[in-house]
Amino acid sequence: MNTKSLYQEVILDHNKKPRNYGTLDKASHHAVGHNPLCGDHLDIALNLEGERIDGIAFHGESCAICKASASMMTTVVKGKTRADAETLIKEFRDMATGTLDLEGQHHLGRLTVFAGVRDLPTRVKCAILPWHTLHAALNAVTTTSTESEDDPMHAPIGDA
Repeated sequence: MNTKSLYQEVILDHNKKPRNYGTLDKASHHAVGHNPLCGDHLDIALNLEGERIDGIAFHGESCAICKASASMMTTVVKGKTRADAETLIKEFRDMATGTLDLEGQHHLGRLTVFAGVRDLPTRVKCAILPWHTLHAALNAVTTTSTESEDDPMHAPIGDA
C-alpha cells in the first residue's frame, strides 16, 4: 500500500469513527480553536493529573483532515506528560509545514501518515489546528485562531 492511499484510509477511518470525540466531565484545561478559512471549529478539553494527561476529548465541526488529526492527536497524547505533548505538538507542526526531517529522530510514530499534508498548503492549517488548540489548552489560553496575528498559535511552540 502506498503512502497516499494509507493517508486517505487513515483520514477516512478517523473521520467516520473519531476517537475521543465528545465532551469531558470536569476538565482541568480547555480551549476552542477556529480556522476561519476552512470553517473548522474545535473544542478540546483535557484533564491533567499532575503533569500527565489523564483524559482528553474533542468536539466541533471540522473537515475530515482536521477531525482525523484531532482524533489521532487525542489518542497519542492520552497518558503522556505535558512536556511529551508539547514535543509532539512542535514535531507535528514542523512535519506538516515541511521543516521536520522525517529521516531524523522524532516521536511522531504513526502520525507521520500526515506528512503529505505539507504538499497541500491549503490543508496544513486544517491538520495543525487541533495541535495548536491543545497547546493553547495546556497553556491556559481559552481561544486560538489560525488567522490571529496576536494569537499564541503564531508564537513558537516548545523550544522552537
